[in-house]
Formats: sequence, C-alpha cells, structure tokens
Amino acid sequence: MKNSYSNIFTFSKKILNKTIKLLAKGNLVALPTETVYGLAGNAYSDLAVKKIYKLKKRPKINPLIIHYYNIKKANNDIAINSNFKKLYKKLCPGPITFILKKKKNSKIQQLANAKLNTVAVRFPKHNIIRKILKTINFPLAMPSANISSSVSPICSQDVVDEFKKKIKFIIDGGQSKIGIESTVIDLTNTPKILRPGIITHSKIEKILKIKVKISNNKSEIKSPGLLKKHYSPGIPVLINQVKFNSKNAIIFLGKKFANKKNFFTLSKNSNLNEAASNLYKTFRLIKKQGFKKIQIAKIPLKDAGIAINDRINRAAEKR
Repeated sequence: MKNSYSNIFTFSKKILNKTIKLLAKGNLVALPTETVYGLAGNAYSDLAVKKIYKLKKRPKINPLIIHYYNIKKANNDIAINSNFKKLYKKLCPGPITFILKKKKNSKIQQLANAKLNTVAVRFPKHNIIRKILKTINFPLAMPSANISSSVSPICSQDVVDEFKKKIKFIIDGGQSKIGIESTVIDLTNTPKILRPGIITHSKIEKILKIKVKISNNKSEIKSPGLLKKHYSPGIPVLINQVKFNSKNAIIFLGKKFANKKNFFTLSKNSNLNEAASNLYKTFRLIKKQGFKKIQIAKIPLKDAGIAINDRINRAAEKR
C-alpha cells in the first residue's frame, strides 16, 4: 500500500516480498531503523555498493555499516571475539556498531569497508528491518539515507526531502525512536569507542568490566561518522552560545525560552535522551522555516549529551 508520496510504502507481507526482490537484484531501498533511516543495498553486490556511494556522494574512504539479523548470520564475514560476545549478548539487537576483523573468505565487497581488513557490523532492533534481515541470505550495507555530510533522516518524509524520486522505494516505519546514529566501538584490539551514541561509555565498561578508551585519532577512518564535517543542516551552526541574535534560530534545553518564536527546545524537561531524538528533527524544521543560522546553547557533556555534543561539533565544522 502506498502512502501520500508515490515512493513511500506501508510495510506488509507484499511489501516485504517486493523489498527482498529489489535487494536481490542489486537495487537500493530506504528502510527504517531505531536510530535513523538507512539506504540499504546487498553488501555482497558490487553493483549495489557502488550505487550507495554514488547516490550519497560519499567519499570512498568512508566505510559502510553492514547490518545482520543475528550473530549466526554474521559468522561468515567477521572474526568473533570474547568482548564482542559479551556486548552482543547484552546490547543486541540495538544501537551499537562493532568494528571487527574481516574474514578472508568474506563476500562483503571491498568498497563497502573502504578496502580495510575490518568491517563495521550492526544488529538493528526496529521490527521492520529485522523481518527483512531474517528473510534474506545476504547482509545489508546501510548508511543513513541522506547526502554525505548532511543531517540523517529520522522519518520517511526526510528521505523524500533528501533524494526526491532518486529512491524509488521507501518503507515507512514511523519516526526513528533514538534519532541519532549508533555508538561505534572498535573491538579489533583493546576496546575503543570511535563514535558516541545513546549506549554510553560507562554502560559498555560495566558489561566488559574493563577500562574502555575513547578514540581521539582523527586520521584513521575505520567507521562511518568520523569525518570532520558531518551532520550538517546546510546552514552555519554556532555552539555553546550565551548571547542570542533574534534573527537566528536558537536550540536549547528546558522551558526558559518556550514562548519565543525563534527558540527551539530539544526537551522541555532537559531529558538528554529525548534531546538526542529531537536533534535532527529540529535541524530540519529550522532549515525549512528559512533561518540562515543556528545558535546552540551549551548541552551538558554527560550521558546522551556526549553524543549530542559530538554531532553538533561536527555540524559546526566549516569544512
């Protein structure tokens, strides 16, 4: 069944079968996940992977996250280790991506992992993507469904706004619950967080019962989301602001400026998880309303606030 836009479809058994056929033939589809919407293609298909990079205008040094239904389906492509098993057991399916060593006989296309000997893998939680992954006999290379370096989409309409008719098949799964990309952890050696997300550093340390490093290496791109300029709404972003210009859009936490037209709260109750889920939605709303610049008040550097600060810092980069 189609929705109001001809390339957006409501999920059903018929749509599931259509999706599987499209993916098997090397076509791309946009799919919902609990983090953001993804642009999915067969990770074993050279044709599909090339289409992803071309459509997104994505630098070839930037690897893709490969999505699986479960650890059994991933076993042919990745070298499983004890730290991965511990985190998988507690956190999957869910919003966490693991960097693991790629097996020599893996059929994942080299371009999908930027010709590295590692692969970024995730086991998403959204029920629609899980039904698809359970049925197909190949994993999905699936970056966010947006032009490279711009704001990730959190609903099917965002994907239409980004690509118009260039994506023929978008499955509507409602608004993404989490609203920012997954936590990324490198498990190839000593565990190291490469990108913060809703699953926090402290939670990972509690599960592994060891100290986990946070990477400051800006030169090595082992995972998506590490490019300096990223998550950009397409207009200048200023962070940690205390003086506000009435011509600019202002993003803040709490209720203090609730009645002012150019002020946008991420959470009236200053809930950082809610703030994370509303960040990209707010970026897009501000851009649509015609503002030329965004000022962001200071966001606490704790819990989900660490991930928010990572995203707004990259959005604020000039290049």
